[in-house]
Amino acid sequence: MEVQNFFETAPPLKDRSVISKKLKEFIEQNSPASGIKTSGRRIVCVTSGGTTVPLEQRCVRYIDNFSSGHRGAASTEYFLKAGYAVIFLHRRGTCQPYCRSLPDDPLLECFESTDGSNIQVQQSQAEAVRKAVTNHQAAVEAGHLLKLQFTTIFEYLQLLHMISIELRNLGPHVMFYLAAAVSDFYVPWESMVEHKIQSASGPLDMRLAQVPKMLSVLRKDWAPLAFCVSFKLETDSKILLEKADAALKKYNMHAVVANELATRKEEVTLVTLHGHTCIHRDKTLPGDDVE
Repeated sequence: MEVQNFFETAPPLKDRSVISKKLKEFIEQNSPASGIKTSGRRIVCVTSGGTTVPLEQRCVRYIDNFSSGHRGAASTEYFLKAGYAVIFLHRRGTCQPYCRSLPDDPLLECFESTDGSNIQVQQSQAEAVRKAVTNHQAAVEAGHLLKLQFTTIFEYLQLLHMISIELRNLGPHVMFYLAAAVSDFYVPWESMVEHKIQSASGPLDMRLAQVPKMLSVLRKDWAPLAFCVSFKLETDSKILLEKADAALKKYNMHAVVANELATRKEEVTLVTLHGHTCIHRDKTLPGDDVE
């Protein structure tokens, strides 16, 4: 009931028909039954970046988190290299596949003016730019990478639902790699004020509702045969594995990637029904930054 109410009261997803068309075409091209010579790839939906929680319907203020999307972007690269077709569901403005080795402001830091009317790639960045453009272009032109964007918790969950339903018929050929940092609390749309909250009104008291847990619904109803990996982040290492084990069982995940805030870039623990496996970052790999 909570899940149904969330979707019924959420603001309509913009460009839903356009997104649906792109999604259907991508799945058809990569599904085993498409008849295309290069088809038959397994499809993974990688979610990446953090969701925002608007405080007003005409949003000026919102609640956010620190997720930069590096882990989702890096994972997308590895999935593509392993032969998967990837639906990259990511937060607008976060890290993109093949761009991790580029500067934070690649447009202004990778290019330079030559004579006032022309620009060129700076020599120091030429190889990194070449690799990023070549690899990204190859994945897109081959039909192996589809990028979809979200900002709010409403957009994210509607898109995840849409993707799950479209992929359901592919059964075990599908994987969900849920690396996005999804808000636990939100302001229901019907409870939200329309216009900017005025500071002249004094201190702000706001009651947040819990975001309905969609993982169990995804596993049970949306895509019951898909392989599902979720992530668990905690600031207290003492409860991390306990919480990850609980999430594994509660949501019927195939695996949970447990990471602690202070060490999340150096190590994670893979939690499955068979036990715990600690994985450390290979520091010899260049540009191997994750969140």
